[in-house]
Amino acid sequence: MAPIRNIVLVHGGFVDGSGWQGVYDHLTSDGYRVAVVQNPTLSLAGDVAATRQVLDGLDGPAVLVGHSYGGVVITEAGTHPNVAALAYIAAFAPDEGESVSTLIADPPPGAPVPPILPPQDGFLFLDRDRFAASFAGDVPEKTAAFMADSQVPWGVEALEGAVSEPAWRTKPSWYLVATDDRMIPPPAQQAMSERAKAVVTETPGSHAVYVSRPAVVAAVIAQAAQGAGGQA
Repeated sequence: MAPIRNIVLVHGGFVDGSGWQGVYDHLTSDGYRVAVVQNPTLSLAGDVAATRQVLDGLDGPAVLVGHSYGGVVITEAGTHPNVAALAYIAAFAPDEGESVSTLIADPPPGAPVPPILPPQDGFLFLDRDRFAASFAGDVPEKTAAFMADSQVPWGVEALEGAVSEPAWRTKPSWYLVATDDRMIPPPAQQAMSERAKAVVTETPGSHAVYVSRPAVVAAVIAQAAQGAGGQA
């Protein structure tokens, strides 16, 4: 079978879909048709609906890709019939009943704690002064500053949204572990990828690995497209 040609990219919390541009450029230059979901990040249900709306418009199977909280979104939205494979990029891969909230509730000893500020009116932000070090340690300083100053409010409801039917139980998965991540500890990424029986790649990189190492991220997504196409 031919490799999958459609790719759908789903961003995480605190950011929007524009961070995918480098990955988008690599994939489109290789002939993939790429759609970028703009999650409202108000609630998991709303983000799943936004993702499924994009999937509904496709003419064939796709690889559904999620970064960070976007992994929760693709885990729930990935049961859509147009999804042939899942690709997690330094992402949460929850099981049934799990949410970001439950997955970060008990961090391992010594793990860095993300500088999430107390919620304001039901929304979360990262401390701007600590954003670069925690989220984007290998991103150019000016880019990291822009990301910190253009944060998207992340709804507490999205953080607490629990998965009902994890797509990785029935769809093949790929996972990129960012070994310098200070938002989702690399051991947690490894544990979630193993549980999902994902094909795992590791790379040096911060949580914003999709910004700092777009070629590596695009290569993992292409591997998923080729692998899923071979299984179709």
